[in-house]
Amino acid sequence: MAFSSSIHSRLALIALLSATTFYCIHKYRRLKRLKTLSSKLNPSAATTRGKIFFISQTGTSKALAQRLRDLLASNGVAFDLVDPRSYEPEDLPKETVAIFVASTWEGGKPPKDGEFLVDWLSESAEDFRVGSLILSGCRFAVFGVGSRAYGEAYNAVGKELARRMVGLGGVEMVPVGEGDVDDGEMDGVFRDWCDGVIRVLKGGSAREGAEILQNGDVGLVSDGEYVDSTDDEEEEEGNGDIVDLEDIAGKAPSRKNGVVKVAKGDGKKEMVTPVIRASLTKQGYKIIGSHSGVKICRWTKSQLRGRGGCYKHSFYGIESHRCMETTPSLACANKCVFCWRHHTNPVGKSWQWKMDDPKEIVKGALDLHTKMIKQMKGVPGVTPEKLQEGLTPRHCALSLVGEPIMYPEINALVDELHGKRISTFLVTNAQFPEKILMMKPITQLYVSVDAATKESLKAIDRPLFADFWERFIDSLKALQEKQQRTVYRLTLVKGWNTEELEAYFNLFSIGKPDFIEIKGVTYCGSSATSKLTMENVPWHADVKAFSEALSLKSNGEYEVACEHAHSCCVLLGRTDKFKVDGKWFTWIDYEKFHDLVASGEPFTSRDYMAETPSWAVYGAEEGGFDPEQLRYKKERHHHPKPQPQAVLA
Repeated sequence: MAFSSSIHSRLALIALLSATTFYCIHKYRRLKRLKTLSSKLNPSAATTRGKIFFISQTGTSKALAQRLRDLLASNGVAFDLVDPRSYEPEDLPKETVAIFVASTWEGGKPPKDGEFLVDWLSESAEDFRVGSLILSGCRFAVFGVGSRAYGEAYNAVGKELARRMVGLGGVEMVPVGEGDVDDGEMDGVFRDWCDGVIRVLKGGSAREGAEILQNGDVGLVSDGEYVDSTDDEEEEEGNGDIVDLEDIAGKAPSRKNGVVKVAKGDGKKEMVTPVIRASLTKQGYKIIGSHSGVKICRWTKSQLRGRGGCYKHSFYGIESHRCMETTPSLACANKCVFCWRHHTNPVGKSWQWKMDDPKEIVKGALDLHTKMIKQMKGVPGVTPEKLQEGLTPRHCALSLVGEPIMYPEINALVDELHGKRISTFLVTNAQFPEKILMMKPITQLYVSVDAATKESLKAIDRPLFADFWERFIDSLKALQEKQQRTVYRLTLVKGWNTEELEAYFNLFSIGKPDFIEIKGVTYCGSSATSKLTMENVPWHADVKAFSEALSLKSNGEYEVACEHAHSCCVLLGRTDKFKVDGKWFTWIDYEKFHDLVASGEPFTSRDYMAETPSWAVYGAEEGGFDPEQLRYKKERHHHPKPQPQAVLA
């Protein structure tokens, strides 16, 4: 019986091996026949022109792809530019040359426009029925566009594309190119990668230019960033063309003028690369040292001319014409959809750059600010008295761009400002709770509360940290520990976060802020980095309604205190602290604040509050506009819309 069972087992094994062998031979012959038919019997099936596919979210990859197509054309090689949305992936086996310029989006995923193509490659590579030689007649190259700030997800899509193409038999012409949109080097990296592609297409080798990196002016350091190895005297003889960071793909300065500088002392790079400097300078920023900036605010100019101050003038009594807007860190840990600066600043999770002295930053900021104020001399409405006052700033808004609290010496910088009796208004994006806890007393500390749920915060702020929500909540908790004035800053974006009333209210008890500023998002024009339109901008009436609803939900803990209609902004205040005998005390006694700081004794927000004038109180007919200022309304001459013409039969 046992002998018979053994025979049956052996026969079954032989049958299985025979079937497997037959299948493998059949598969090999089928694939060989398909390859022969594709390349010889039906030459028309193979595409004569190569394809350049762009997988783009903000337009950068598309711009790079267009630039490569033009470069290839100038070298006598014709290529078609292809949007993957209009391409059938099943046609890939027909291609002879395919080039991909691919962006990596949130979570290491491709943008929606390229999802189907990337998914098809992934599924085909895992499907044994497709085979591993289906793309053996296709040569390919991939250039990835991403940001190193996203860690392991950096250029994940480009790497995945290359891996899947190889897995399906594709022949890789050059290694995957990796461009970082934040380091200022992408233009040069892309150019070198293109040179390699062109050499291969012309019958050469991609390695021919490799010696340039060893014998030329440009070398690679251990962290993969380019440094200039020429003499110091040759650095930056010209600034090159000014360029928006969104357009870096096609117009950035050459690598020689766009290298990342490295500090000679500790080997750390400078935050502001020449490309970023050119972009921010174009927008009116004055760069201080290697990582700070200052810019004159439109409201500073307005109050110098006697045409009204900003909402901080109405809410807190600052003199807008004596306010300096600056930051000690142009870097940020978020890429918010409503960023006023269109993401032209660097990003990072921690301080990794050369660090300037806080005294030098304050001195540089004051010098540059006063120079800009002096340029207002002779402007209609600017009196000598106002101009003189503007030359001695009394307030500093540490909210220009980036994340000021990232700067390691932020406390020393604040001390320097307070020593000059300049008040401080610092805004943080709620991603560094430990920094909030270690902050010394400042005049007023803001936390940006851009959304009330984890999902919407991720969508709006696009944070770099994986634990962004935990950091956000811990930042609100840290705010409760502060004894000086604290503020939640809410930016309402129609269609994004205006329906989260209940969730916003639930955040009140976590940080227990003194005030809650509620402001409609400011539309900053079209941008490749943001999909916002004027449809996302709420009316002042919408902001008021939202604020009143929040006030009602708090059961009297917070009430609507002030408004600034021009800025589409409303202020909620805690009634137990800042409403005394029916009157609001949202303004600040700045001289008292500086005396309290100088004393070195503990103090609270109640110790330096001042009464709010009637014109700034919510519901006043002035709408938060100072009656001592002259309201100026710009005349707008819009072209009338063309009327449709009747067509006579």
